[in-house]
Amino acid sequence: MSGGFIVVLFLGILVTLFANSVPSIRQSGIFFFAAKTWDTASGTFGALPFLAGTLITSFLALLISIPFSIAISLFLGEYYREGPISAFLRSSVEILAGIPSVIYGLWGLFLLMPVIRFVETKIGVAPQGVGILTSSLILAVMIIPFSASIGREVITLVPGDLKEAAYSLGATRFEVVKNIVVPYARSGIIAGILLALGRAIGETMAVTMLIGNSNFLPTSIFSPANTMASVIANEFAEATGITAASLIYLALVLFFVTMIVNIVGTYVIQKLSIEASREVT
Repeated sequence: MSGGFIVVLFLGILVTLFANSVPSIRQSGIFFFAAKTWDTASGTFGALPFLAGTLITSFLALLISIPFSIAISLFLGEYYREGPISAFLRSSVEILAGIPSVIYGLWGLFLLMPVIRFVETKIGVAPQGVGILTSSLILAVMIIPFSASIGREVITLVPGDLKEAAYSLGATRFEVVKNIVVPYARSGIIAGILLALGRAIGETMAVTMLIGNSNFLPTSIFSPANTMASVIANEFAEATGITAASLIYLALVLFFVTMIVNIVGTYVIQKLSIEASREVT
C-alpha cells in the first residue's frame, strides 16, 4: 500500500513538472542543457551555467567533507563509543544536522565570507567574498553531520566477534579498523556520503546567500555563480509565461539529476556490500 502511494507521488511530481515545462521544452528542447545564456528580457534560456554551478558546488563540498565525515564516524563509532565525550559529540552532530540552512547562510555571510575575501586579496583574485568556494565550504559544513551520523551507526554494528578474532591473532587497533571495520561498514559509509550529496545538490537557502547569484558560466572556484535551486528560488516568485516554464524545466532537470545520483548510489552500495562481505569472510 505504501509502495503504491510512493509510486503515485513520484509520478504525480514528474507529470506536474513536465506538464508545466512543456512551453520551454518546445522552445529550447535539448539545447536547453548546452546554452549558456539566461536572459528573461530576450526570452533566451540556457541551463548550462546552473547545471555546472550545481555540480561543481555539490561535488567540491563532498570532497571537502569526506575526510571529516569518515574521521568523525570512526572516532565516535570505534574509538569513543561511550562516555561523556562521545555523548557530547553525538549530541553536537545531531544539533548541527538540525540547524536550518538559513542559519548556516547567515553564519557564512558574517564569518566565512570575510575570510574568503581576505584570501582572495592575498592571492590576487577579485575580493568578492561570495562564489563557488564560499558556498561549497558552507555546504561541506552542512552535510558533514548527515554522513558522519550514518557512518557512526554502521560502524557500531560491526560484529564484535570479528574484531576479537583479529585481536586474538595479534592485530593492532589500526589494523582492525583498516581490515575489519572499514571493509564491513564501507557500504554504510558510502550511503551516508551519497545522502549528503543529495542534500548538497538540492540545498537552496544557504547557497543562495553565498554563491553570488550570477547567471554566467563560472570560470573558477572563486567565481560567483548560481545553482538550479538558487535561481528557481530567486526568480520564480516574479516569473510568468515562458520564464516560469523555463524555471519549471530547470526544476525537472534538478529532479532527474537527483534521481540519477540516487540510482547510481544504490548500485554502488550494492556492489560494495558484496565486495565487503567477501573481504571480511
